[in-house]
Formats: sequence, C-alpha cells, structure tokens
Amino acid sequence: MKYTSLLTATLIGATLFTTSCKDDFADINTNPSTVSKGHLPYLFAQGVHDFEPADYTFWFYNGKYYAQFIQAFVPTGGNTELYNRMDQTGGQGSQNYNVLKIAREMDKVMKDLGPDEAAKYQYVRTLLDPLIVYLGMFDTDTYGDMPFSEACMAPYTSPMLLTPKYDTVQELYANWLEMLDNTINILTTTPAVAQTFPGSQDMVYAGDITKWAKLANSLKLKIAVRLLTQDKAKAIAIAEEVAKSPAGVLSGTEDDFIFNKGITDYHFNPGNTVGFGAPKKEVADFLIKNKDPRVRFFYTKNHFNSKVVQAFYDAGKDVPAYIEANVNSEMENGKKVFKSWKGSGEPWVRYYGIPADIGAANQTVKYGDYFDENRFKLVGASAEKKFTPYSIFQQENCHGNVTYTVPVVPDGPVIQDNENHAWYGFYMTSGEVYLYLAEFKLLGANLPSSAQDYFSKAIEYSVKSYDRWAGLNQIPYYGTTYGYDPNEVSIELKNGEIEAMLANPDYQLTGSKEEQLEKVYIQEYIHFTYQPSDQFVAVRRSGIPKVGSALIPWQLLGPNTEVPRRLEIGIPSKTDKMYEIKTASLKSQGFTGGTSLEPSLLNRERVWQDNGAPNYGEGPNF
Repeated sequence: MKYTSLLTATLIGATLFTTSCKDDFADINTNPSTVSKGHLPYLFAQGVHDFEPADYTFWFYNGKYYAQFIQAFVPTGGNTELYNRMDQTGGQGSQNYNVLKIAREMDKVMKDLGPDEAAKYQYVRTLLDPLIVYLGMFDTDTYGDMPFSEACMAPYTSPMLLTPKYDTVQELYANWLEMLDNTINILTTTPAVAQTFPGSQDMVYAGDITKWAKLANSLKLKIAVRLLTQDKAKAIAIAEEVAKSPAGVLSGTEDDFIFNKGITDYHFNPGNTVGFGAPKKEVADFLIKNKDPRVRFFYTKNHFNSKVVQAFYDAGKDVPAYIEANVNSEMENGKKVFKSWKGSGEPWVRYYGIPADIGAANQTVKYGDYFDENRFKLVGASAEKKFTPYSIFQQENCHGNVTYTVPVVPDGPVIQDNENHAWYGFYMTSGEVYLYLAEFKLLGANLPSSAQDYFSKAIEYSVKSYDRWAGLNQIPYYGTTYGYDPNEVSIELKNGEIEAMLANPDYQLTGSKEEQLEKVYIQEYIHFTYQPSDQFVAVRRSGIPKVGSALIPWQLLGPNTEVPRRLEIGIPSKTDKMYEIKTASLKSQGFTGGTSLEPSLLNRERVWQDNGAPNYGEGPNF
C-alpha cells in the first residue's frame, strides 16, 4: 500500500466546505477576507476528519497479522504451520498523507494571507501536526523510511514535485520532535484571544487547547520509546523533558484521544467481520486470574449462558470441561440441573481463550473442547444450533453498525441488539502515557513520581478508558443483560473492581528490576489489544512476552518459530516515476522487496528503530 500510494495532493478548494452554507457566505465573491478566514478552520476540520490510522483494510490484513504473530489472538480454526505467513497487506504505510496534504494546503493559504493575518491561525494549523506525527509513526513502525519532507508538495512547486525523496526514520523522528515542540510552544505561549479557532470545528477536544498541548507532549513519549534501542540516553532525555513541560500529559479519561466523526460514522460496513479469532488461552487466563475488567471489553462473552448449559444437560451432552469446572449442579429426579456459577461467577465465567499450539484443531482428544464443533451443537424441533464455548475478538469496538444476537436454546426466542451506534476511535490514552513513564522511571529517568505510582495509575487509566470506550460504542452486555438468562450480569465497570485488581501481585512492581520491567511490558501488551500495530511494536522492542514467563509466556510454535518483524513491501514497477527512488530506499534499508517472502527473511530485515532489539521471547536487552 505504501509503495503504490499517490504522493501528490489534490488542491482543496473553499467550495468543498461551503456548498451547504450558501446563505452564510452570500458575499463570497465580494469579500475575499471572509473566504480566507473561514477557509482555514474548515481545512483544520477536514484534516481531523481525514485522520485515520487504521481503516477497515488494516483490520482485515495488517492488524490481524500483528495480533496473531505476537500471540495475542489465535484463529478460531487454530494455528497451522502457516501461522507466521501473510497474504495481502493494507491499511498502513500511507495514512500520513491523508492529513499532510491538508496541512500543505493550509501552509499555502497562510502564506497568501501574509504574516499578520496568518498569525491569527496558528492554533488551527499547528493542531494538525500531532495528527501527522501520530500517523507518521503508525506508517513507519513496520515499513520504515518514507517520503515526508517533500511529500504532497506537487501543487505548490514548479515544476511539480512528483518524485519526493525518502526521509530516514532517524530523520523523521528528529523532524517530528521539532514539530511537537513547536506545537507545544504555540499552544502554551500564544494567547487564545489572538487566535481564530472556533471550537465547533474541533471534533476531538471541542476547542480545549490545554488538552491538545497534553497530546502533543505525550506523543514525544511515543517517539522516545521507539528510540530506546538506538539511543537510550536520548530517549531518557526526551522523557525527562516531557515530565518538566508546562503542557503536561494526558491524565484521565477526559484527556484521552478518543473521538467520533459523526452520528453516521460506523467505520466500515457491518458485513465485514473482523477475523482476529479468539484470545490466546494464556492471555485470557491472566486477565481472569487477576479479575481485570478489560477482559470484558476486549472479548465477547461465550455462548454458554446458564440456559444453554442447562440445554446441554437436558440433551445428555457434556459441556466443555473448562466451563463445567465453573458450574454448580445437582441431580434432581435423575436429571442434571444447573444451580449456580462457581468461583467469581458472572460475567467472569464467560471468558475463555484457546490454545495456540500448531495443529491443535486436529487433536480432538486433547483439544476437542475447543475445536470439535460437533461437541457444541444442539438440535431443536426446527433447527440445529452451534454454540461457541470460547470468547472472540469484540468487533463492535471496531465499527458501530453491528447486529448482536443473544445466544438462546434451540427453538428459543430471537433476541437481537440491532441499534446502530456512531463509532468512536481509540487512539492515545492516559494509560499508554503512564505506562511509558513507568518504563522510563525503571530505566533510570529522573521523573517526579515512583515507578509504582505511574504503573498503578496507568492500569487504572487503561481500565477506565476501555470502560468508557465500550460504553460509547455500546458493545453487547454493556449496561444490559437482554432479559433472557436470569444469571446474566452486565459488563460495565463496577465499584471496587480496580482496587481489587491492583492489589494482585501481578499488578505490583515487586521483584528484580527485570521482573518489574516485565510487568510494565505485559501491561503495554494488554493495553494495546485494540491497537495491534502498537502492540506489535511493544512486543518487538521489549522481547515480552518472554519464554518461560510466569505471567504470560511466549510460546515457541512448531518447527518454524521465526516471526516477521516487518511486513512485505512490493517491488516497484519500472514504469513508476518513483521507481529509482523506491528501489534505492529498499536497498538502503537492506530490504528485500516482493511477496510470499520467508518469515525468517522478514525476521532478519528490520526497520531502523528495530535494529538491535531483542528477539521475540527473549526479554529486554537495553
């Protein structure tokens, strides 16, 4: 996708934004000042609207590969020996240009206005830079070098610049840090009264400049952790700068970079089912063991509610052993009767992962309770039904236009949740920021709070952010039980759950420095469940999960254990104007172009920021 994307920009005209506002701009032909003043806020709104780090193709291709490569999810049909290979890719590599082209047009408009008039629009222009930096990291995380400094400049150059150079990741990071520092400086020193910035055009923070400044400052940490392998001293210095900045950082759900683009934005069509699969068993078990509420927001409940369990008993069929272990039952008049759930009860007993072993689906004796579909079927008078005993990826957090059907016994009622909800995207939150601060504190950064304080707040913020996000997207069972099963419990965050979770040893920074770092990286791994690219980067740079870990272990799968550390890049066509530049970029990065490449090759050929990082499962080496 990156190497076939069009790097030129379409000139954005004022009519694109004003066609429905004819009455308000009746003097459009006689008052150029009015047109130019309206133009820049509208361009800003368009830039925010075009911000999209993970479109629907990402969830079907790149995102799915990452989630399965790093053992966060397992295909519902089980892993095969092809688990570390890929087919098509998409949704990443050129996302940056969607906003960059708007910024280029804003630069042109401001230049035409002259310095005095342009000075009134510093806010609206600089606020696009954090979005550009975010998307730039997203694109370079797996594809490396990219055109940036000369990209999207064709309409503004003579002759038209149609062959932009490739900037290295090292150059890009330096450039992006300067952009963020400039944004922070403008937002913290330029009086708002001197700015033309209508909050109605800001769908992210509704004109709250302090939150934009926090976002820009927090993004510096996102760059810093990517620098740790290449320049640890520089990375730590950035973290210390962030902590001292008057801008502050994202601190609490109200600061989170979570927003939606309108009541009819469902992200993608409901027929497009995201096929990440089920959580890996050890991941789900870790969350359940620690009664981590995020398990309820990441995954679906399984189909085995108490009525379905009873229906299996009535049919003389066994329920999967791991479900049966959580059931209190008695024999009454020769029949087995469900009485209650054991242990933690609902909703905890409805979440299970599946084994990641290669070929597990074919081992029916050992793994039949997960993969033998004949064990999950019941026959009614009019139809046969299949019930899924494990949890799967909660796709309503990816798009809002989804119909959920409550699992009921054969010949039971049809109960559906088919309300359409505008989709809210989840981008950068306080939980991520505080996990980075905890990491840097353990690595020796001079920060004002303790690693444990940052760590505890990070997990608290993460849980609260996911709870808020699940509520905004109205995922199944949030705030409702649908009235079918009397033993059903809704999934929203309950009082006291965070405190109980944080008291667990796995959520306390005890033990050696290495053990403490592992706990931080495990929480990064968990927090990024719905940001697969960030999750992939966190695993790649930290070597966590680790082989033999008592928390969440990395599993050596099959005879071919090498997993890609970047995705494939197609060989450019010789008829492409960019052929020589693209070919030179591949060569300078040491990349082999093409498709159907061996995983071992994609494991060895690394993007700049990944060079020298630990192998998967080895643990940190910096």
